[in-house]
Amino acid sequence: MPEAFDSSSTYVVAPDLRVAVNAALHLERPLLVKGEPGTGKTELAREIAASQGLPLIAWHVKSTTKAQQGLYEYDAVARLRDSQLGDERVHDIGNYIRRGKLWEAFTSDGGAVLLIDEVDKADIEFPNDLLLELDRMEFQVYETGELVKARRRPHVIITSNDEKDLPDAFLRRCFFHYIAFPDRETMVEIVDRHHPGLERRLLEEALETFYGLRELRGLKKRPSTSELLDWLRVLTREEDAVERLRRARDGRDAPPLVGALLKNERDTRLLDGSRPRR
Repeated sequence: MPEAFDSSSTYVVAPDLRVAVNAALHLERPLLVKGEPGTGKTELAREIAASQGLPLIAWHVKSTTKAQQGLYEYDAVARLRDSQLGDERVHDIGNYIRRGKLWEAFTSDGGAVLLIDEVDKADIEFPNDLLLELDRMEFQVYETGELVKARRRPHVIITSNDEKDLPDAFLRRCFFHYIAFPDRETMVEIVDRHHPGLERRLLEEALETFYGLRELRGLKKRPSTSELLDWLRVLTREEDAVERLRRARDGRDAPPLVGALLKNERDTRLLDGSRPRR
């Protein structure tokens, strides 16, 4: 039985997320996690791996990623080149089979946590092309006839930024959870894990500004938890940070080091336009 999952010294787990993770582990279903960028979806997989004492095998999906790459790739070009050079390696086709992340997870001694990160970046058919392999936990290498079967079923964590809808057949096989953005109380707990001993006045003023920015209408990209943590790290180096934050909250100045939170020109112009004219 998998170990029960809970918060760690660096990662705060909300009660509903704790229930979802433990249910997926118990059911041996892939856990599909959605949420805003920067809400800790990828970090969740690392924490699950640490809690179970298992290695993390991460497959970071791109727009050009194909499902086959997660199983294996056959390098026919390299084999042709070696045959032209008279290399003895050409007689064993296995020398040209490159193992993918699913293969690594299936053959990991003692099991593993497999992260399929940002699955919605790939083509719409990408999730469907993995259905059989994730269901049966096996696949065949057609070039060699080898059957690759999971020695121990890996825990599969799949993240999505909800950029596109995922196929129903894929969703049916997953346990789903949406990570809601942390409220202030939870955010204070998160900050305390990463910045223990942070001055309370600085934290209070920073959170006022941070949540105020997130509520700004028309914002293209709202600042995330990870960006708040970065912002606090640089604010602690500013001697007058608390006073500058107060002036920003009163509309007298722009927030200090706001480039850690707002990442495009449109949003910074929007912030400038929201401040009262004096």
